Amino acid sequence: MSAASRAPQRSNRALQRSNRATRANRAPRVHRRATLAAGVAAAALLVSACGSGGTSGGGGDTNFVAGSDGISTVAKGERDAAPDLSGETLEGEQLDVADFKGKVVVLNVWGSWCNPCRAEAKYFAKVSEEYADQSVQFVGINTRDTSTGAALAFEKDFGITYPSLYDPTGKLMLRFKKGTLNPQAIPSTLILDRDGKIAARTLSPLSEERLLKMLEPVVAEK
Repeated sequence: MSAASRAPQRSNRALQRSNRATRANRAPRVHRRATLAAGVAAAALLVSACGSGGTSGGGGDTNFVAGSDGISTVAKGERDAAPDLSGETLEGEQLDVADFKGKVVVLNVWGSWCNPCRAEAKYFAKVSEEYADQSVQFVGINTRDTSTGAALAFEKDFGITYPSLYDPTGKLMLRFKKGTLNPQAIPSTLILDRDGKIAARTLSPLSEERLLKMLEPVVAEK
C-alpha cells in the first residue's frame, strides 16, 4: 500500500479517537449538570418546608373550603378521620392521639429550627392553658430535629407544657391521606373534632387571633 493511500486511513482513525474523547468529556459534564439540578430542587424543597404558607386549595372530590385567611375548613358530617398518630414523645413516653377522642385536639407540626414556629409558639402555649378546662388537648408533632435536646429546650423557652410526638423523619405526616386536610408545611396546624376527624387546617404560622378563629367554632359544636 502506498503512503498516499495510508494517509486517509490514519486521518479517519485520528478522527474516531477525537470523537471518542469528546463523548467521554461530555458525559461527566452531563452528570454534573444533573447533580446540580437535583441539588437545586432539594434546596427549594427545604426552603418551602418552613415558610409563611403553602397550598391549601381543594381539588378532586375534597370537601374542604379554603378561606382567604389561609384557614381551610370542613363541614361537620363531611370530615375525614385523622390517621394513626401514635408513637414516642420528646420525653420518651408513649402517646396515641386517638386516646383523646371526646376532646377537641389541636395538632401543631413544628421544629425547633423553624423561625415561623418560634413566632407562633407563645400563642400555642397561652391558648393551650386557657382551654385546658374546656376539653381541648394540644399535641405537637416535632419533625426534622435530629435529636430531642433542641426540641425540649424550645418547649422550655416558650413555656409549652403539652406533649409532642417525636417524628424526625416525617413519617407521621405521611400517614395522612392525599386529598384530605393533611399537613404539607412546617408549621402546620390541624383541629380535630371530638370524633377524631379533621375539621380545620392552616399551613402558615398563627397569631393568637387566627388560632382562636380555628379553634372556637369546633369547641362550640354539639
